[in-house]
Amino acid sequence: MAAASVVPTAYQQGTTAAVPDWLNKGDNAWQMVSAALVGMQGMPGLVILYAGLVKRKWVVNSAFMALYAFAAVMPCWILWAYKMSFGNQLLPFWGKAGLAASQDFLVLQAFLPATKYKNITPAIQPLYPMAVVVFFQYAFAAVTVVLLAGSVLGRMSIKAWVMFVPLWITFSYSVVAFSIWGGGFLFQWGIMDYAGGYVVHLASGAAGFTAAYWVGPRLKEDQEEFQPNNLPLALAGAGILWMGWTGFNGGDPFAANVDSSLAVLNTHICATTSLLVWICWDVVFKKPSVYGAIQGMITGLVCITPAAGLVQGWAALVMGIASGSIPWYTMTCLSNKLQVLQKVDDTLGVLHTHAVAGILGGALTGLFAHPSLSSMFLAVPNSKGAFYGSGGGMQFLKQLLGACFVIGWNVVVTSIILHVIKVITPLRMTEEELKIGDAAVHGEEAYATAGQGQRERPTYNNGNNGAVEMSGPLV
Repeated sequence: MAAASVVPTAYQQGTTAAVPDWLNKGDNAWQMVSAALVGMQGMPGLVILYAGLVKRKWVVNSAFMALYAFAAVMPCWILWAYKMSFGNQLLPFWGKAGLAASQDFLVLQAFLPATKYKNITPAIQPLYPMAVVVFFQYAFAAVTVVLLAGSVLGRMSIKAWVMFVPLWITFSYSVVAFSIWGGGFLFQWGIMDYAGGYVVHLASGAAGFTAAYWVGPRLKEDQEEFQPNNLPLALAGAGILWMGWTGFNGGDPFAANVDSSLAVLNTHICATTSLLVWICWDVVFKKPSVYGAIQGMITGLVCITPAAGLVQGWAALVMGIASGSIPWYTMTCLSNKLQVLQKVDDTLGVLHTHAVAGILGGALTGLFAHPSLSSMFLAVPNSKGAFYGSGGGMQFLKQLLGACFVIGWNVVVTSIILHVIKVITPLRMTEEELKIGDAAVHGEEAYATAGQGQRERPTYNNGNNGAVEMSGPLV
């Protein structure tokens, strides 16, 4: 008979430094998996989605911009931006900058911003270390700026983009994140944003559209003919983005609990409904397309994000119908009628898929948020939608005013950042780079044409005036 393994009593009771008594391994594992899923939405999800959706000559450049942004956020995040977003208050809309990289901070039990306010009791107590929260929130920040890139693909200078990312994370993202999630004035006022409909999607849509205006349009030939170069690749990226949203919304209760389960289910209810509704509109008024299906999927995911764990399943279904219809109308119909939408060249339509869908989701949260579900997540008391008794109408108005702040801040700050960068380096590529694309900008091309990338075998003369190819490795 084999001897039974001996486990130290202290480890069983959770009293070691590596396994403190406050650590819940299930919550810790789920939160780390959720963070990884969110990170995968950016790398590789959006990297290969962009590479598949753009014109062939911009595959490398588009993927590079997304890859750089995903990496560049991390040092900013741990050196100053995390605490600007979630630290102690400096201003009602901004936290104090500080390091989030020391052992003394990262191994402590995590806390939510609401614990900083005496009159607000948090609904959830995280049972894992701060390191998990820092990584989880980094993934959101990184994905946000990668989404923004979708508006300026095909013409923004790499040098300008390299400078833009850390400046935007510092002066734009951190302000909106602190105001709504970090305990700032919108948080205390009761704005509902479950997982980033405003902080991530509305912010990236508004900032991306603003950046597209200042950077200027693509070449006329690129605007008129910009067919996706690889739809199967785009579908792979879209699939990673979609499944990654399980962690995007499912990780936001900060625990593996009932609310996280509901959030995951609602996410996929809304996404599937939105995709199908978008396809239906395409069938009725034009031709159904893979590109349109991807857009419908994204608008559904964005729309449910501010409400995922706060609404019932039927509400997620209704939100999917709305997100498959209203952004479809703004993208396919309204964009051809409004002069401002015709003037600004938003490469991948981030305004429609993220800003419009984000506002829609935030507004519908103000209608459908169920008080019982809100109490499982929100620290602010009496949070409920307009459909659930008196006071709910005020919540709907708050949601709209919160959206106005996010839009206004991003338009102003993004404009200032780009004008500062413009003094140092041009925002646009040169005319030669715009015409040639990846080969001129990076010295690389995504696909080898016939004959490229092949090396010849050496030959010798067989004495009969015939050249014979030698066997062996290519040279």
